[in-house]
Amino acid sequence: MRTGGKQYRVAAGDKIAVEKLAGEAGDTITLGDILLAGEGDDLADVAKVTVSAEIIAQAKSEKVVVFKKRRRHNYRRKNGHRQQMTLLRITAVGAEEKKAPAKKAAAKKTKTEDAPAAASAE
Repeated sequence: MRTGGKQYRVAAGDKIAVEKLAGEAGDTITLGDILLAGEGDDLADVAKVTVSAEIIAQAKSEKVVVFKKRRRHNYRRKNGHRQQMTLLRITAVGAEEKKAPAKKAAAKKTKTEDAPAAASAE
């Protein structure tokens, strides 16, 4: 897969650090820019493959020191930089699946069941 201009080889259960992505810890994201998919000699159609990942944390990488010097000109500049990154846990690699509507419907049922119980208690 490719994200942030870099390529990563991933499998379900892997943990990787990528360039900063939008979202908070615990959010689930779908990465769709797949370059190659399959195992061994069996290759899958990359147009149908997606990678699901869970955001573990938003963090900063190691500090990079930028030091500039010009000899014999009394010129020295020291600067530092820490790149923003996102830690991901790959949850699934495979075909697209739609599970979000089922979760919303289950949440609505629990709310309606609680309302009659509150009315009878009065």
